[in-house]
Amino acid sequence: MIRDYAGRSMGTSWSVRLVAAADAVCDHLQDGLQQQLDTIVAEMSHWEAESDLGRFNRAYAGNWQVLPPAFFDVLSYAMEVARASGGAYDPCAGSLVNLWGFGPYGRFDQPDFVPPSADEIAIARAQLAARPVQLQREGRRALQPGGVQLDLSAVAKGYSVDRLSYYLKTQGFEHHLVEVGGELRGAGVKPDGQPWWVMLEQVTGAEMDELVLALHGLSVATSGDYRRYFEMHGQRYSHTIDPRSGMPIANDLASVTVVHPQCMAADAWSTALTVLGSRDGLQLAEQQGLAARFVVRQPDGGFTEHLSSHLRSMLDE
Repeated sequence: MIRDYAGRSMGTSWSVRLVAAADAVCDHLQDGLQQQLDTIVAEMSHWEAESDLGRFNRAYAGNWQVLPPAFFDVLSYAMEVARASGGAYDPCAGSLVNLWGFGPYGRFDQPDFVPPSADEIAIARAQLAARPVQLQREGRRALQPGGVQLDLSAVAKGYSVDRLSYYLKTQGFEHHLVEVGGELRGAGVKPDGQPWWVMLEQVTGAEMDELVLALHGLSVATSGDYRRYFEMHGQRYSHTIDPRSGMPIANDLASVTVVHPQCMAADAWSTALTVLGSRDGLQLAEQQGLAARFVVRQPDGGFTEHLSSHLRSMLDE
């Protein structure tokens, strides 16, 4: 039989569907799943001042911080994607996210919000370039070079999906579908032997063919400019910031979906490819062997779709 669990974390909802025998003991799962997410928030949330990440962001220049194992691993992976994407994604660019009102304070939806000036953006970018965070795997330490604001929002949600899936396997539930804020991971099969079929997220207003994928040991994450944004003086500002320019993205992409065995990877790469745009993003997806779908806005208001060769072959199987 299938059992369902749900709750809230990280400012969004989560849900789990799992296959369990009729006599299986499942009373502990709701609390157990929520505890996994609460632990991630306590370590990696930039919204919680007393999280491990919050303490790192407040640390003085030259201070080495010992990080919890999961936090260290997630940050390490995020920095790998930052390097591989040429800085299109950067977990150290929280100061730019905050300037544009998408962080925990000075929010864009507050009446006194004012977009950052060119000088403020230039200063934040200069600090980001001049003061890189350093990691030491031995001892799981990270150096706060001074003023760096970590923001793992583009990778922690995906990691949380992986974490819930791992937790369910440790509890003996091999067959499940996990979702956190729209990011998904499927393992095993349903009671009828079918895999967990999911429809890839559609762009609002886009009339396109639906793509359905079997999440058999796979994860899927989508980054889109329609999810969070604000409009001011007739201009639209996306919540996705390009660390290289310090500006919200303003390219032709409406969304990027990445399919990957790890949801953390799908989450981070969907953001990086979104920043790069359809041409450079598709080129990097091919180089990295990523299964990616790009939905591109057209000048006439329509949309076109581009699939990486890896995703195309996956759909053909």
